[in-house]
Amino acid sequence: MAGEYYRVADMRTRVESITHSVGLVIGAFAFATVVSSATVSLHPGLVLTTTGVESTTPLAYAVLTASQFVGFFAAIAAYLGWRAELTLFEVDLPSVRDAAWVVGGFVALYGINVGISVLFQSLGLEMATNQVITDGEQDATRFLFLIPVTLLFVAPAEELLFRGIVQGLFRRAYGLVPGVVLASALFGLFHWFALSGSGSGKLSYVATAAVLGLVLGALYELTDNITVPIAVHGLYNTLLFVGQYLAVTGAVA
Repeated sequence: MAGEYYRVADMRTRVESITHSVGLVIGAFAFATVVSSATVSLHPGLVLTTTGVESTTPLAYAVLTASQFVGFFAAIAAYLGWRAELTLFEVDLPSVRDAAWVVGGFVALYGINVGISVLFQSLGLEMATNQVITDGEQDATRFLFLIPVTLLFVAPAEELLFRGIVQGLFRRAYGLVPGVVLASALFGLFHWFALSGSGSGKLSYVATAAVLGLVLGALYELTDNITVPIAVHGLYNTLLFVGQYLAVTGAVA
C-alpha cells in the first residue's frame, strides 16, 4: 500500500512532472492573456486598467472573465493533444456516492476556510483581496454574472489543470500524497497573481488557497472522478459570490 501513497519514479519522470506542471501553468496564463486581449479588442465596452477592469455592463465583465478560462481550456487541450495524456485523470458522470462527496466536500471546504479566517484574525494576520472581489465591488451585479462563469469555466478549467493534469503528473512521479501536496502548493501560488494587497497578506491568501487545494485534491483521489472537485469548487465560489453581492448591496452586514 505504501507504494501507492509514496514512490520515487525514475529521474526523467520526476523532472517531467515539475517542468511540465510549471510549464503548463505558465502556458495557461499565456493562452488566457491572448484570448482575453482578443476579447477586449473585439468588445468596445470593455476597458482593462492597471488596477482592474472597467466595463459598461456586468455581462461584458463576465465575458472577459470567461475568455481567460477559455485560454486555460486551450492550453489544457494543447498539452493533452501533444502528450496524449488522457489517462492522467478520471472523469465520469457523478453517482449518488459522488453527490454525497460533493455535499461533504463543500461543507468541509467552507468550514476550513472559516476556520483559517478566524485563526488569521486571532493572530492579527491580514489577508489580501482577490482582484475579482475588488472588481465586483465597483458593481455588485458582476458577482451574479460570475456565478455561471465560475460553474462553467473557472471551476472546470482550474480543476482539470491542477487536480487533473498537475496532480496526475506529480502522483506518477512521487505517489498519491506528494502529488496532492505539490499540486495544492502550485494551486496556491497560482492565485498570487490575482491578488491586491501587501506581501504578507498575499502569503496568507496563498497559504489558504493551498490548504483548500488539499481538500479538493483529496476529494479527487477519494472519488476518482474529476467532476466531484469541479462541482465542489464551483459551488464554493458561487457561495462566495452570493455573499459578496449581499454584502456590497447592504443586504447583510
